[in-house]
Amino acid sequence: MKKKKELTFWVVIALVLVGLIGWGMVNSSSPGKLDQFAQCLGQKGAMFYGAFWCPHCQNQKKMLGNSAKLLPYTECSTPDGKGQLAVCTEKKVANYPTWRFADGTELTGEVPLNQLAEKTSCVLPA
Repeated sequence: MKKKKELTFWVVIALVLVGLIGWGMVNSSSPGKLDQFAQCLGQKGAMFYGAFWCPHCQNQKKMLGNSAKLLPYTECSTPDGKGQLAVCTEKKVANYPTWRFADGTELTGEVPLNQLAEKTSCVLPA
């Protein structure tokens, strides 16, 4: 009896985990409402430089939800988080996040989406 309860417990746990993993995969791969906006940023020559360990970079990505995967993003941190990759050193990226634009201007910190829209003429959905 005890073994049957244990088995049932582990089967339920396994089903819950499989369900959560499936939900996460579907949710993360579904189109975001800001997909066109994120793609437009790249088409207009904007570039977002950041680091995986940077909380402000993570917040910037969260502003775009599922559409963040389409951002024109360059990772600057080495995998150990202790250095900067050559691509960012060569571009003299000193702060995270950094946005660079086609006109040569730069914004640092968490940039509101409406400001990115103004800077690039990309349409931000209502």
